[in-house]
Amino acid sequence: MSIVAEVVQESLGRSSWIRRMFEEGARLKAERGEEAICDFSLGNPILEPPAQVAEALRELVLTPVPGMHRYIPNPGLPAVRAHVAEELAAATGRPYRTEHVVMTCGAAGGLNVLFKALLNPGDEVVALAPYFVEYDFYVANHGGRLVRAATDANFQLDVAALEAALTPRTRAVLVNSPNNPTGVIYPEAALRQMAECLRAASRRFGRPILLVSDEPYRNLVFDGVRVPWLPVLYEHTVLITSHSKDLGLAGERIGYAAVSPDCADAALLFEAMVLANRILGFVNAPALIQRVLPLVKAGAEDAIYYQRLRDRLLPALRKMGLQCVTPQGAFYLFPRAPIPDDVAFVRAALEEGLLLVPGSGFAGPGHFRISLSVPEAVVERALPKFEKVLSQYR
Repeated sequence: MSIVAEVVQESLGRSSWIRRMFEEGARLKAERGEEAICDFSLGNPILEPPAQVAEALRELVLTPVPGMHRYIPNPGLPAVRAHVAEELAAATGRPYRTEHVVMTCGAAGGLNVLFKALLNPGDEVVALAPYFVEYDFYVANHGGRLVRAATDANFQLDVAALEAALTPRTRAVLVNSPNNPTGVIYPEAALRQMAECLRAASRRFGRPILLVSDEPYRNLVFDGVRVPWLPVLYEHTVLITSHSKDLGLAGERIGYAAVSPDCADAALLFEAMVLANRILGFVNAPALIQRVLPLVKAGAEDAIYYQRLRDRLLPALRKMGLQCVTPQGAFYLFPRAPIPDDVAFVRAALEEGLLLVPGSGFAGPGHFRISLSVPEAVVERALPKFEKVLSQYR
C-alpha cells in the first residue's frame, strides 16, 4: 500500500501536460543542445519586469520600513488593498473599498481561497472549455466538481451550452478572458447574455451563482481590443488576478481577489476568504512585493512584443495548412492539430525538437497550445521544424 493518498496518485497520472513537456524539454536540451530545441510549452513570462519594480525594491531594501518583514494582516496591507480598490473603482464605477480586496499568492492562490470559502462537498463550478489545466485540481481541492461548458467553433461563449450545464448544485461559473489556452476575449454582448442567464438561474435555484473572473492576462491584449469589466455586467462577481504576466512577476506570487460591492453577502464572503487565506497556509501574500505594487504600473510594451510574435508565427502556420483562431490577447496560439489525436501529433513534433502542449490537457482535444513567451529567435528557428513535421500530414 502506497504512502501517498489515492486521490493524489490519481492526479499524478493526469497531471499538467505543460509541466510534463517542460521537463521533457529540459531532458532534450541536455541531450541535443539548447539550440536544437524550440520550447513553446510553458507560459513563463519571457520579458523582465518594468524598471520601476527594481527601483521600488531597491528603495525598500535600502530604506526599510521597521517591521516590514514581519507577519501582516491576513487580507494584506491596508494601504495596498486601498490602492487596488481605488483602481477598480475608477475602472468599473463600482464603489470598491479596502474591505472588498484580499491580497493573494497569485491568481492560483486567489482561486483556492475563494473555492475554500465557497464550496460544500459536491458543489459544482462550471468552466468554459478550453480552460487552464489546473482548474480541475483547484475545484477538487475543496470538495467541488468542475463541470465543462462547451464554447463554439471559435472558442466564443455558447450561452445555451452554459445554461445546460447549470444545476441546483452550481455555486460558480469560472471565466478566463483573455483565455488560456486560446487567446480569445469574450465580447461584451455575449457576456451580457451570460449575465442574464445567471440571473435567471439564480432565481430558479434560490441562491446567487457567483461569476468568477480569472484575468491575469487583462493587460496583454492585441489590436486595440478592450476586455469588458464583468462587475459592471453582473452583480455577483469576484475578480481574481495576479501580476505574474503583466509585470513579469510570476515567481513573486502576488495577486488579489476582489468581491464586487454589489455581490450578495459581500462582507461575509470577504471574511470567509480572509479565513481561508490563513487556514490554507498562505497566511498572507508576500509582504515585500505587496509594497511595490502601488509604485508601478503595467504598460503596453509586453503586449506589443507578444503581438509581434503572433503576427510572425500565425500567418506562417496557416500557410503550412494549420487552422487557428486569431488570439486577441494573452500569449498563446491554439491551432487545430493536423490529425484528430493531438497527443500523437505533439509527440511527432517533439521528435523534430518542437515542444508543444496537447489540447486534451486543456479540455480542448484535437488542438495544441503554443506559448509565445519565447525569444524571437526561437520562433525563427521553429519555422522549418514546423514545416518538416507538418509535411508528414499533407
